[in-house]
Amino acid sequence: MKNDIKIMPIGGVRENGKNMYAVDINGGIYILDCGLRYPENELLGIDVVIPDFSYLKENQDRIVGVFLTHGHADAIGAISYFLSEFDVPVFGSEMTIELAKLNVADSEQLKSFDDFHVVSVRSEIDFDDVKVTFFKTTHSIPGSMGIALHTSDGSIVYTGDFKFDQTATPVYQTDYAALTRLGEEGVLALLSDSGNAENPAPSASEKKIGEYITETFHYHDSRIVVASVASNILRMQQVFNAAAATGRRVYLTGHDLERIVKTAMRLNTLKLPEDDLLIDSVKDLDKMPPDKVVIIQTGKMGEPIKAIQRMANKEQGDINIEPNDLVFITTTPSTAMETTVAKTRDMVYRADGEVEMISDQMNSSGDASQADLQLLLNLLHPKYLIPVQGEYRLLESHAKLAKEIGYTDDQVVIPNKGDIVSLGDDNMWISGSASLSDTMIDGIGIGDIGNIVLRDRKVLSEDGIFVAVVTIDRKKKRIVSHPKLTSRGFVYVKANKDLMKEAAGIIEKTVTNNLDHKEFDWSNLKQDVRESLSDYLYKQTKRRPVILPVIMEVNQHHRRSNKHHSKNSAKDSKSTEKASKSAN
Repeated sequence: MKNDIKIMPIGGVRENGKNMYAVDINGGIYILDCGLRYPENELLGIDVVIPDFSYLKENQDRIVGVFLTHGHADAIGAISYFLSEFDVPVFGSEMTIELAKLNVADSEQLKSFDDFHVVSVRSEIDFDDVKVTFFKTTHSIPGSMGIALHTSDGSIVYTGDFKFDQTATPVYQTDYAALTRLGEEGVLALLSDSGNAENPAPSASEKKIGEYITETFHYHDSRIVVASVASNILRMQQVFNAAAATGRRVYLTGHDLERIVKTAMRLNTLKLPEDDLLIDSVKDLDKMPPDKVVIIQTGKMGEPIKAIQRMANKEQGDINIEPNDLVFITTTPSTAMETTVAKTRDMVYRADGEVEMISDQMNSSGDASQADLQLLLNLLHPKYLIPVQGEYRLLESHAKLAKEIGYTDDQVVIPNKGDIVSLGDDNMWISGSASLSDTMIDGIGIGDIGNIVLRDRKVLSEDGIFVAVVTIDRKKKRIVSHPKLTSRGFVYVKANKDLMKEAAGIIEKTVTNNLDHKEFDWSNLKQDVRESLSDYLYKQTKRRPVILPVIMEVNQHHRRSNKHHSKNSAKDSKSTEKASKSAN
């Protein structure tokens, strides 16, 4: 083999979203996508999760650039965080680059960054020993492209999110000829989308989905609230078309959605069937008959399900779920979101609304079906397959599909995050690994929330907190005041006086024992209080709250100084008051 080729998933394997793959060819690192994923329920308080860039930081001088497949959050959502750390060029289609620019627009640090490059299916970017080309794919956003890294040993092909749809309009059509040419030239390794690999049903055509949306609009005689991902431009177009066809007008909620829609309209990839289709303000919305209104809700950062929950609970400001509203969920939630979706449906019905989901009626996924995945393998004939973009069961299902058409175990590998997959003349193997975790974003904090903090948040959410405040005089080896106990989310203090009294006694005994010890140590004292309290509280309640001991020490000399200072302050205050009265 003439080239030294290694592939490392930074994210996007054994998980939903957060796609990011580093392809190392002769020392140059080509980064494919830079996405995020939205947190699941156990990540309490976390806004989003992005890839761990630690390996790339160690090798940042070798990074050639970032190559983006499409404009969804799972492909570009982490780009602002990445560019805050690395000054490298970013390549993508016109639509993808415009959305990437919106992604970094709010960052003061990146206002001067201008190393974005628009590419097309005709673009060829030549580096020393690698040529990068792009090919059109079908997805729910225009400008979606696959990426091919050409070497003298064959190409490394990354599909990004894709599916095959014979009814797709020209803007969304797959370039089958380009795929055929890639296969004829020789594909060394294929990194292929596995997001829908477990579903044996064929994906519904977007033509049928569009007809279904129009039919739903036609038969409902009140307001319709459409829950959709903000960057799903194809779905937006279908909603616009259905609204115009049924005599309705559309109201867009949220600044992010407006920016994305305006960007797509400016690039002529999203078109209004009627000039006056959009409703300008909430005041205009309130004046319209309910059966003439469609509200598109995407929520913060394009999270429609959580936004619908807020609307059902009357927490969304001026626009909430009203009686007879139809909540039309046009996104396909992941398996991890099933419980959340079920709760959301219940909340909507409690608000006297109705719920309908496209995914209940048809397979509306934007990812390739099982037949699509096998067709792609037959078009490209890759020597090796690396299933990506999905939880482990999806990657495993993709691997089985490949074996059904003749691939062997030696030709397919399911890597973990940080695994280094090496390619040789006759085999593919995992030659090493880097320790990579998730980087969690909480507010403005980037990566400052780890497993310990999340564990504490989980304990607080389940068992609460127990605070014990004790004041001691270390010189006289005594407790100055009786322990003061506070509980939040653990027990109701007034109803558990005996428990609190016993707990106070245990604290006094533990503190006294430590004060009598010749080698007094603050950390040992606090740890002893935690342990003794934890044992007692668990025996009594079978719960383990977070125990926070607060030990304060009195200083007699400091107290006398404070008293003297207080008297002087009082005198000064009286003098000031007297002078003020004289002036008046």
